[in-house]
Order: sequence, then C-alpha cells, then structure tokens
Amino acid sequence: MTYTEIIQRLYDLEDKQKVKFKVKKFGVISNNALGIYHKDLKVIAKEIGSNNKLALQLFDSGIYEARLLCSKLFKPKDVSEEQMEKWVITFENWEICDSFCMGLFSKSEFAIPKIHEWSKRSSEFEKRAAFATLASYCMADKTSDNEVFQQFFTIIKQAAIDDRLYVKKAVNWALRNIGKRNKDLNRKAIEVANEILEFESKSAKWIAKNALTELQKEGIRMSDYPRSIYRVTDLNSSLKA
Repeated sequence: MTYTEIIQRLYDLEDKQKVKFKVKKFGVISNNALGIYHKDLKVIAKEIGSNNKLALQLFDSGIYEARLLCSKLFKPKDVSEEQMEKWVITFENWEICDSFCMGLFSKSEFAIPKIHEWSKRSSEFEKRAAFATLASYCMADKTSDNEVFQQFFTIIKQAAIDDRLYVKKAVNWALRNIGKRNKDLNRKAIEVANEILEFESKSAKWIAKNALTELQKEGIRMSDYPRSIYRVTDLNSSLKA
C-alpha cells in the first residue's frame, strides 16, 4: 500500500461525529482529526506491516490519525533519540501520547533515559510520556532485575504532587504496574504508595489511594518478571510443600 493509498483510505473512513464523540467521551482533543477509531487503524497497520519510511511520511502529513498509524508502523529497534524528541513535543492528548509510548518508546533502547528526562518536563503530555513509557516498560522488559525498577520510585514520588489530570493518571499507572511486576516489587510499591499518601497534595493522595486499592487486592495478578527467578521460586516452593 502506497502513502497516497493510505491517505485515501483514511479519508474514506472519515467521520466527524466520531471526532466530537472522542472529545466528549474521552477528552481527546486533536488537530486535523478525521474521526477514526484505533481498532480500524490496527486493521490498516496489519495490512501494511512494519514500514519506517511510510511511518515517517504519515507523521509528516499532519493528519492526526496518520500520526497514530505511524506509531503502529515504525520499528521500535530503529527509533533514535532525535526521532523520539521530534515526536514527543507534538503530543496534544493522552491518546497519541500513549500510542507512541506503548508501541514504540517502551520497546526502545532509549526508554530508561527518556523516562528520567521527560519526567522533569513541564509540558503535560511530555511529562505524561515519561510515566506512560514507564508503565508500558514494566511489561515490555521481562528480564531485568528489580533494581532497574526501584530507581523509578524517586521520580514517581517527585511527580505525585502534579495535579494535572493526565500526568497524575500516568504516575498512578506506572506505580501500579511496577507493583504488579512481582511480589517483591509489590511490597515496595505499597511502601512507596503509603509514603505518597502522607504528602499534602490532593493529587498525591489520589494516586496513593488508587494504587493501594489495586496493589493490596486479594488475588492480584502478577507478571512474575523476571520469570527465571519468580516462576522458578514459586515452583520450588510448591514442590517442597
């Protein structure tokens, strides 16, 4: 499928009522949007397959859904720091921010340095990008030791007082996902959440209470990463019993 064919395909799916619905229902405010849902973009992305050249052309078209499609076509291993910076400063809502963070940034070799760097940004969606990338990185990295994730508790605590909706939701998301990685990080995340609960900030208290509700839930599902440690440990415990 050529660039021109893809653009025509997108315009064929244009629905301005969906643009209005996404604003009203999900708070997705975007420029030059056609009104195409993610499920339809996924179908197109599957037909095209990974294609960096087309992805860059689509992003540069300025069409909102074409930019979303870019995040589904570009190969994570090929993304550079410069490209990540070019994209992150354009994010105008949580949807496109999360699409790039989950599909590309969290799988990039630059994920960790960018999480730290973006966590200090003032722009709402650049800062959200740090924690959306972190939340997804917890699932993308299946082998790293706990120390890799413990380092992020500092920036989570620092950002917990940010009362902007899409920042605090991402901070909460990141804290919960670290706590669902394995039983040891779960205990540590609960400790951190209790520390945040003591902050004199409505945002911090919301983040902490929401995280504690999930992290202390009976039967919470753990990823058990890295499984070479946690699945083996659990298996050995079962055998001894």
